[in-house]
Amino acid sequence: MTTLHFASPWLLLLLLVPLGLALWPFFNRTRRQPAALQYSDLRLAAQLGPSLRERGRVILPVLRLIGLALLIIALARPQAGSAREIITGEGIDIVIVLDISGSMAALDFDPNRLGAAKRVINDFIQQRKYDRVGFVIFASEAFSQVPPTLDYKVVQRVLDETQVSWDIGLDSGTAIGLGLANGANMLRDSKADSRVIVLLTDGANNSGQVDPITAAQIAKALDIRVYTIGAARPGPAALPFPDGRVEYRDSEIDEETLRQIADITGGLYFRAEDGEGLQEIYDTINELERSQVEVRTFTRYRELAVWFILPAALILALEILLRRTIFRTIP
Repeated sequence: MTTLHFASPWLLLLLLVPLGLALWPFFNRTRRQPAALQYSDLRLAAQLGPSLRERGRVILPVLRLIGLALLIIALARPQAGSAREIITGEGIDIVIVLDISGSMAALDFDPNRLGAAKRVINDFIQQRKYDRVGFVIFASEAFSQVPPTLDYKVVQRVLDETQVSWDIGLDSGTAIGLGLANGANMLRDSKADSRVIVLLTDGANNSGQVDPITAAQIAKALDIRVYTIGAARPGPAALPFPDGRVEYRDSEIDEETLRQIADITGGLYFRAEDGEGLQEIYDTINELERSQVEVRTFTRYRELAVWFILPAALILALEILLRRTIFRTIP
């Protein structure tokens, strides 16, 4: 990014000099007595008016003041600077694993569990800067949506388009193990020093061919830390179905399994019972997983004074030339 600044900005106060010189004739007009000649008959000068040359002489002080102003600006040393960032260190590779089973449509969160999770995850992504972020969804099956990338807008767009399983024609199961395995596979070839999975679900594993504990052991073998989040309010919650029915169902979070996954991989387990609690959890994870990145900014400046000196010299030379030729006066 290019910026413009002056090395000696205080010298710009000298611009008040040409400004004062420009305004002085207006303030002095009332005090100055105009030159006069006596005529025996004023009718001799009645038809006389200022010549074209006399009218054009007004350009001389204008040119002089413009040249002086340009020289003052050049004296203040205008500079154009190009900033360059040098980044040392490495960011974290993070994969968001999100449950989209039918129960995520429950209304104990605002607007529902999935909607609250999407809003908080979106905020979480916005707070990352040098970390690659990937995205996996799961219901009865798991799908790798976005591989780890620094293009956060892509991840956020896919996240915004994410819907509950039955709205996109998927069976409403909960394959926690399969979702976790997909996330671990996404980070398998990562070269980052820190690799993290953040898994959110509101149920218990009841689908898929991979056991959650087996998936956790795979993640541990790949040196991946897993944070697990159970998102549901205790007690029955209203669950609207696509056909218009509404049922009240108790949460089925398998907290013991989620806690084991976190313990095996060196992560933490959290329980969220509302949107505010979910936000606090992601804020906590955000603080725990900080990039070890040092950013140094260097700015290289380029002197611009010559672009003011050259036109100033040409304008002043033109003023002198006109004063001694076309607008020359006889003493």
